[in-house]
Amino acid sequence: MLGAARRQLGSGHMLAQVLRRLRPAAAASTEAARGYSSAAKEITVRDALNSALDEEMSADPSVFLMGEEVGEYQGAYKITKGLLDKYGPDRVLDTPITEAGFTGIGVGAAYQGLRPVIEFMTFNFSMQAIDHIINSAAKSNYMSAGQINVPIVFRGPNGAAAGVGAQHSQCYAAWFAHVPGLKVLAPYSSEDARGLLKAAIRDPDPVVFLENELLYGESFPVSDEVLDSSFALPIGKAKIEREGKDVTITAFSKMVGYALQAAEILSKEGISAEVINLRSIRPLDRAAINASVRKTNRLVTLEEGFPQHGVGAEICMSVVEESFEYLDAPIERIAGADVPMPYAANLERLAVPQIEDIVRAARRACYRALPMAATA
Repeated sequence: MLGAARRQLGSGHMLAQVLRRLRPAAAASTEAARGYSSAAKEITVRDALNSALDEEMSADPSVFLMGEEVGEYQGAYKITKGLLDKYGPDRVLDTPITEAGFTGIGVGAAYQGLRPVIEFMTFNFSMQAIDHIINSAAKSNYMSAGQINVPIVFRGPNGAAAGVGAQHSQCYAAWFAHVPGLKVLAPYSSEDARGLLKAAIRDPDPVVFLENELLYGESFPVSDEVLDSSFALPIGKAKIEREGKDVTITAFSKMVGYALQAAEILSKEGISAEVINLRSIRPLDRAAINASVRKTNRLVTLEEGFPQHGVGAEICMSVVEESFEYLDAPIERIAGADVPMPYAANLERLAVPQIEDIVRAARRACYRALPMAATA
């Protein structure tokens, strides 16, 4: 498999869940809530990812794709649609159901100067390959004193989808962000998906690229700049999706949309919330987070992963270390419930953050509601 890929480059489970869940936002306020200016057109996150892969494969013959159903089936979520026909089976490689096998092949290819993009049908399956990701990809540059670069991207859907139970609903942001040597990205919008995936493929180090299944079909406005083939976003830089002065809300991936909707509700109550789209989990844009907190004097962190040792916990500590004297209220941390994901729909909803949770936390931070301790 790898030999075929290298010859070509040298010369020139489970079926996908097709559930889509639109965020419950009023259409009239969607663009305002998202914080976008006027844009030329809208594209889906799915198409943004597909175009990024296509353009990077066209620009660099060392880029190739590998994973389950990425070729003939055109991707479990159709992210790789059309790429097999365009680039052939030596650069779009269907694999057996063996994450440990094809991930190891990908890491070995990266050692040799190729740029593999490894797709996991869900990041829950990456646990089968975690030794290759952490002990081989993440550590080789350091252990070789900089002699070995590992330019590889591990991508696929991460976090909760809908009705797929505890073994297919975990958020791995904190897991992989814990590891020196990895870069961890989590896009929200089409601009994020396109710009960050291009940056990840071009990067000389291993990148874990955490998408969200429920965002694939959502459309976002994009500018002509974003659609340019040279476009890429800087790794390690957050984006202020909505400016505010009363409270800072940090979020990533699907939770950014929830934060924006909560900010819209809060604005009707006279609370001006600043929403930060983290984009990059490792490296974390601590400067942007602390600058915002020093302006608003309040912080709400938001994630759908487990609370203990989570991304929000790291953000809280960063603010305590660097901006504690600016805080006018205790930090509020919102995360998924500290339980395996339930299968029942009513319990599943209780296990992940909801918009009303964010609104209540922001009210508490702004002393518009009783603290949790007082209502217990």
